[in-house]
Amino acid sequence: MKESFGQCKIGSVIIDDRFYDGADTYNEGDAEEEFVLDVFREGKDVEEALRRDNRWPILYQLSPERKNIVLPMDLRSSDLVLEVGAGMGAITGALAKRAKHVDCIELSARRSLANAWRNKDCDNITIYTGNFQKMQLDGKYDVATLIGVLEYAPMFFHDEMFPDETMLNKLWGLLKPGGRLYIAIENRLGMKYFAGAVEDHFGSAYVGISGYPIAGAKTYSRAELHALLKKMGWDDIYFYYPYPDYKLPSVIYSDDMPNGDFIPAAVDYNQTRHENFDEHKAFLSMTQAEDYRTFANSFLVEAKKTV
Repeated sequence: MKESFGQCKIGSVIIDDRFYDGADTYNEGDAEEEFVLDVFREGKDVEEALRRDNRWPILYQLSPERKNIVLPMDLRSSDLVLEVGAGMGAITGALAKRAKHVDCIELSARRSLANAWRNKDCDNITIYTGNFQKMQLDGKYDVATLIGVLEYAPMFFHDEMFPDETMLNKLWGLLKPGGRLYIAIENRLGMKYFAGAVEDHFGSAYVGISGYPIAGAKTYSRAELHALLKKMGWDDIYFYYPYPDYKLPSVIYSDDMPNGDFIPAAVDYNQTRHENFDEHKAFLSMTQAEDYRTFANSFLVEAKKTV
């Protein structure tokens, strides 16, 4: 049974659940998410919480490095931002600091609450709880973000034959002319996967390289992602390359500066893996920028609505 609160405020953050059907269809573990929610609701010290428990689902939600993915984004103080799949708010606050207002969309009520408690001092955040597919949003946005979200398009648009295309088409309609879309996602041909790291969503080696099962999450190669965006009308497409990946980026290269002297090794976040070869040496051996772009472990992509 849905426990509806309609619209409420936690601190200065508004939560609106008019689109919420009571089904939290995605989480990374009840105990882990309750731990994170408690940290923010009780105002606990994040560093101390990570010293107590740094398992991957908790590290992912609490690490301050998460927000680094926002640094290359073209964000302006007048921007209205739509953050699809806001999770527990690791990126939301960084967006809100640089934009006029951020509208968040999140499937899970618990994650929405954690986001609100985390960013309760921000007076420019509204969180809509529910399925993006069913939401009728009034405004037009300058920026939209899909940070670790496009691969889960079937969870938002589960009755569509091409859910990724449907999601991108809906975002097209919500952006103003000249609006910017930012996508952060793993590269299914990432070097770490050839070296033996398990695929992030399936927990098995070589799943993305060999073509993915029919059902479930799906990431893309650089060429595939570029072609998908072009097909859906997006133009002026620019790639960044976060390392070790977009989840906890410590350095972000770009199409203009594809590599450098320092390339951190891939991180596998407590999952067992094979060690087929040294990824660091493999990247350092690449003398052509295009090779580096092809095998980067993940991407941050900027695409503009130019019509």
